[in-house]
Amino acid sequence: MPDQQLLVLDPTASHHHAEHRALRARGAATLVDILGVTAWSVSDPALLKQLLMLSDVSKDGRAHWPAFAGTVTTWPLALWVAVDNMFTAYGSDHRRLRRMIAPALSARRISALAPVIEAFVTDLLDDLDALPADEVVDLRENLAYPLPIAVIGQMMGLSLIQRNGLRSVVDRVFATTLSTDEAAANTAALYRLLDELIATKRAAPGDDMTSLLIATRDEEGDNDALTDAELRDTLVLMISAGYETTVNVIDQAITSLLADREQLAHVRAGRCGWTDVVEETLRHEPAIKHLPLRYALQDIPLPDGRMIRAGEAILASYAAANRHPDWHGDNADLFDATRVTKDHLAFGHGVHFCLGAPLARLEVSIVLRQLFARFPDIQLAVPAGELQPLPSLISNGHVTLLVRLRPV
Repeated sequence: MPDQQLLVLDPTASHHHAEHRALRARGAATLVDILGVTAWSVSDPALLKQLLMLSDVSKDGRAHWPAFAGTVTTWPLALWVAVDNMFTAYGSDHRRLRRMIAPALSARRISALAPVIEAFVTDLLDDLDALPADEVVDLRENLAYPLPIAVIGQMMGLSLIQRNGLRSVVDRVFATTLSTDEAAANTAALYRLLDELIATKRAAPGDDMTSLLIATRDEEGDNDALTDAELRDTLVLMISAGYETTVNVIDQAITSLLADREQLAHVRAGRCGWTDVVEETLRHEPAIKHLPLRYALQDIPLPDGRMIRAGEAILASYAAANRHPDWHGDNADLFDATRVTKDHLAFGHGVHFCLGAPLARLEVSIVLRQLFARFPDIQLAVPAGELQPLPSLISNGHVTLLVRLRPV
């Protein structure tokens, strides 16, 4: 294949599906410009799975990306490559951090959260039920946002004030239209809030994950303990990944069902279940479009004869891969909850599979079941095509999700 011109990714992602089709048309991988950084966007699912499992691909930019030092001071997405946690760890460090965090997200703990989530959803729907019948409601603001924030807030021991403060800065972590200075200021604000949280929990520990991580950090003589930087950045990971992504899946699942009432009819007729809706949403509209960055430790040959050179950056383009026709056929762009195979990469793959996936799936399925039972005639207040996508290359949701709960 001849050399291709760089494809410059639109920071507002205003036509992201067209952009993803363009990525796939360029082959298994292609060079892109993501806010001024050149990377190999990988949109072929088979190749992406291979690279996610390959020991010759690292997430540690400090160690394995020659451009790191010159990039972090000027790139708006510097936080994504500069954090010191499981997200950027490689090899034994990744295994150590994953082993420490995994118990907090065990099957037993997630199962124990089910009645708590049920109660949170019931309270939110009670508030919606009290609104005037003809009122247009933003379900992203009044349902998709508050539930994951409440759940992660309880898990991490966040006060209501801390939850509200963290929400605004975490939202901007996922924004890709900020200037370098705006992004740096937001990162500083995020760290100030987390430092306050750590100080609060050190002074008065509770039965929560933040207190547990602090205790692990402060345990003397433990060579595997978290460093101060790892402690703070692990909180960044758990809080941001624990709510922003789930907000998007709730948003996209509701949108897909209301945009095509036949899908809702499938569920009500028993032709598929809520878990099918969740998995098809994760395939069709994953919470994360592109995930920066990984780095080649040595030259990696591509199927078309080109080469990802050692030290070059790799962008995991999950949303484009999930709709690849080689994986899901010619109708991959269609939402179909009855689809037999709903495999996807929304939660990553292999050793990098998201530890929080069971919790996200549980939250979304409970929301959908309760919402459509409480408001069986719910409708979009505007055509689906008029819902404005978030201006982000990373986060995949809508600015608002306007509905009428009881159409007149």
